Amino acid sequence: MILSGLEIKQRLGKDIVIEPYSETRLNPNSYNLTLHNELLVYEDETLDMKNPQKTRTITIPSEGLVLEPKRLYLGRTVELTETRNLVPMLEGRSSVGRLGLFVHITAGFGDIGFRGYWTLEICAIQPIRIYPGVEICQIFYHTVHGDYEEYGSSKYQNNAGIQPSLMYKDFL
Repeated sequence: MILSGLEIKQRLGKDIVIEPYSETRLNPNSYNLTLHNELLVYEDETLDMKNPQKTRTITIPSEGLVLEPKRLYLGRTVELTETRNLVPMLEGRSSVGRLGLFVHITAGFGDIGFRGYWTLEICAIQPIRIYPGVEICQIFYHTVHGDYEEYGSSKYQNNAGIQPSLMYKDFL
Protein backbone atom coordinates (compact mmCIF):
# COMPACT_ATOMS: atom_id res chain seq x y z
CA MET A 1 0.00 0.00 0.00
CA ILE A 2 1.11 3.56 -0.67
CA LEU A 3 1.23 6.03 2.22
CA SER A 4 -1.01 9.06 2.09
CA GLY A 5 0.50 12.53 2.36
CA LEU A 6 -0.88 12.85 5.88
CA GLU A 7 0.77 9.54 6.83
CA ILE A 8 4.08 10.72 5.34
CA LYS A 9 3.82 13.85 7.51
CA GLN A 10 2.97 11.78 10.59
CA ARG A 11 6.02 9.51 10.09
CA LEU A 12 8.53 12.37 9.65
CA GLY A 13 11.39 12.00 12.11
CA LYS A 14 10.50 8.33 12.64
CA ASP A 15 10.36 6.07 9.56
CA ILE A 16 10.86 8.99 7.16
CA VAL A 17 13.49 11.73 7.10
CA ILE A 18 13.32 14.52 4.50
CA GLU A 19 15.81 17.35 5.04
CA PRO A 20 15.00 20.12 4.35
CA TYR A 21 11.24 19.64 4.57
CA SER A 22 8.55 22.10 3.50
CA GLU A 23 4.86 21.57 4.13
CA THR A 24 4.09 23.22 0.77
CA ARG A 25 5.62 20.26 -1.09
CA LEU A 26 3.40 17.63 0.54
CA ASN A 27 0.90 16.05 -1.87
CA PRO A 28 -2.07 13.70 -1.24
CA ASN A 29 0.22 10.63 -1.52
CA SER A 30 3.75 11.93 -2.20
CA TYR A 31 6.25 14.68 -1.48
CA ASN A 32 7.94 16.85 -4.15
CA LEU A 33 11.75 16.89 -4.17
CA THR A 34 13.81 19.68 -5.75
CA LEU A 35 16.74 19.79 -8.16
CA HIS A 36 20.18 20.76 -6.87
CA ASN A 37 22.18 23.32 -8.86
CA GLU A 38 24.82 20.87 -10.12
CA LEU A 39 24.77 18.22 -12.82
CA LEU A 40 27.35 15.62 -13.86
CA VAL A 41 27.91 14.59 -17.45
CA TYR A 42 30.07 11.77 -18.73
CA GLU A 43 33.03 12.95 -20.78
CA ASP A 44 33.40 9.86 -22.98
CA GLU A 45 30.90 9.17 -25.73
CA THR A 46 31.16 5.41 -25.19
CA LEU A 47 30.78 4.18 -21.62
CA ASP A 48 32.31 0.94 -20.35
CA MET A 49 30.55 -0.87 -17.49
CA LYS A 50 33.82 -2.42 -16.30
CA ASN A 51 35.62 0.89 -15.78
CA PRO A 52 35.08 4.09 -13.79
CA GLN A 53 33.70 6.88 -15.93
CA LYS A 54 35.22 10.34 -16.36
CA THR A 55 32.72 13.06 -15.48
CA ARG A 56 32.59 16.82 -15.34
CA THR A 57 30.37 19.09 -13.29
CA ILE A 58 28.00 21.66 -14.75
CA THR A 59 26.48 24.34 -12.53
CA ILE A 60 22.91 25.35 -13.34
CA PRO A 61 22.79 29.17 -13.17
CA SER A 62 19.77 30.96 -11.69
CA GLU A 63 18.69 31.97 -15.22
CA GLY A 64 18.52 28.27 -16.12
CA LEU A 65 20.38 25.84 -18.33
CA VAL A 66 19.20 24.36 -21.63
CA LEU A 67 19.57 20.57 -21.71
CA GLU A 68 20.44 18.93 -25.02
CA PRO A 69 18.50 15.93 -26.33
CA LYS A 70 20.26 12.55 -26.54
CA ARG A 71 22.54 13.38 -23.62
CA LEU A 72 22.46 11.89 -20.14
CA TYR A 73 22.71 14.31 -17.24
CA LEU A 74 23.07 13.14 -13.66
CA GLY A 75 21.54 15.44 -11.09
CA ARG A 76 20.55 15.10 -7.50
CA THR A 77 17.90 16.19 -5.11
CA VAL A 78 18.47 19.07 -2.72
CA GLU A 79 16.80 16.93 -0.07
CA LEU A 80 18.51 14.16 1.82
CA THR A 81 16.11 11.34 2.61
CA GLU A 82 16.20 8.34 4.88
CA THR A 83 13.62 5.60 5.04
CA ARG A 84 13.04 2.88 7.61
CA ASN A 85 10.41 0.12 7.46
CA LEU A 86 9.15 1.42 4.08
CA VAL A 87 10.12 1.19 0.40
CA PRO A 88 10.80 4.64 -1.07
CA MET A 89 9.94 5.21 -4.72
CA LEU A 90 10.78 8.14 -6.97
CA GLU A 91 8.83 9.38 -10.00
CA GLY A 92 9.09 12.44 -12.15
CA ARG A 93 6.32 14.98 -11.72
CA SER A 94 3.70 14.84 -14.46
CA SER A 95 4.21 18.54 -15.25
CA VAL A 96 7.89 17.81 -15.91
CA GLY A 97 7.13 14.71 -17.98
CA ARG A 98 4.70 16.67 -20.12
CA LEU A 99 7.63 18.87 -21.13
CA GLY A 100 9.51 15.78 -22.38
CA LEU A 101 11.96 15.53 -19.51
CA PHE A 102 12.74 12.10 -18.08
CA VAL A 103 13.88 12.47 -14.47
CA HIS A 104 14.93 8.90 -13.85
CA ILE A 105 15.47 6.29 -16.48
CA THR A 106 15.58 3.12 -14.38
CA ALA A 107 16.47 4.03 -10.81
CA GLY A 108 13.16 5.06 -9.26
CA PHE A 109 13.05 2.14 -6.85
CA GLY A 110 14.68 2.71 -3.48
CA ASP A 111 15.65 0.28 -0.76
CA ILE A 112 14.53 0.01 2.83
CA GLY A 113 17.16 1.78 4.93
CA PHE A 114 18.57 3.98 2.16
CA ARG A 115 19.99 7.27 3.40
CA GLY A 116 21.32 9.91 1.03
CA TYR A 117 20.53 12.17 -1.88
CA TRP A 118 18.71 10.73 -4.87
CA THR A 119 20.76 10.74 -8.05
CA LEU A 120 18.51 11.64 -10.96
CA GLU A 121 19.12 10.24 -14.46
CA ILE A 122 17.89 13.16 -16.56
CA CYS A 123 17.28 13.03 -20.31
CA ALA A 124 15.39 15.51 -22.52
CA ILE A 125 13.32 14.66 -25.59
CA GLN A 126 13.92 18.15 -26.99
CA PRO A 127 15.88 21.18 -25.74
CA ILE A 128 14.46 22.35 -22.41
CA ARG A 129 15.56 25.01 -19.94
CA ILE A 130 15.80 23.76 -16.35
CA TYR A 131 16.34 25.71 -13.13
CA PRO A 132 17.95 24.96 -9.78
CA GLY A 133 15.46 24.40 -6.98
CA VAL A 134 12.61 23.37 -9.29
CA GLU A 135 10.27 20.70 -7.89
CA ILE A 136 11.36 18.01 -10.33
CA CYS A 137 10.25 14.69 -8.87
CA GLN A 138 8.18 13.15 -6.13
CA ILE A 139 8.94 10.54 -3.53
CA PHE A 140 6.30 8.15 -2.27
CA TYR A 141 6.38 5.20 0.09
CA HIS A 142 5.14 1.62 0.02
CA THR A 143 4.59 -0.47 3.12
CA VAL A 144 6.51 -3.74 3.41
CA HIS A 145 4.97 -7.13 4.01
CA GLY A 146 7.21 -9.84 5.43
CA ASP A 147 10.70 -10.00 6.89
CA TYR A 148 13.36 -7.85 5.25
CA GLU A 149 16.95 -6.72 5.50
CA GLU A 150 17.84 -3.03 5.27
CA TYR A 151 19.95 -1.65 2.44
CA GLY A 152 23.61 -2.01 3.27
CA SER A 153 25.51 -1.42 0.04
CA SER A 154 28.62 0.68 0.48
CA LYS A 155 28.37 1.89 -3.13
CA TYR A 156 25.62 4.47 -2.71
CA GLN A 157 24.61 4.58 0.97
CA ASN A 158 25.20 7.90 2.78
CA ASN A 159 26.28 9.60 -0.43
CA ALA A 160 27.24 13.26 -0.32
CA GLY A 161 26.31 14.27 -3.84
CA ILE A 162 25.66 13.10 -7.37
CA GLN A 163 26.71 9.49 -7.83
CA PRO A 164 27.89 8.33 -11.25
CA SER A 165 27.56 4.63 -11.95
CA LEU A 166 29.75 2.49 -9.73
CA MET A 167 28.86 -0.65 -11.63
CA TYR A 168 32.53 -1.33 -12.35
CA LYS A 169 32.84 -2.41 -8.68
CA ASP A 170 30.55 -5.35 -9.46
CA PHE A 171 33.33 -6.72 -11.71
CA LEU A 172 36.08 -6.56 -9.08
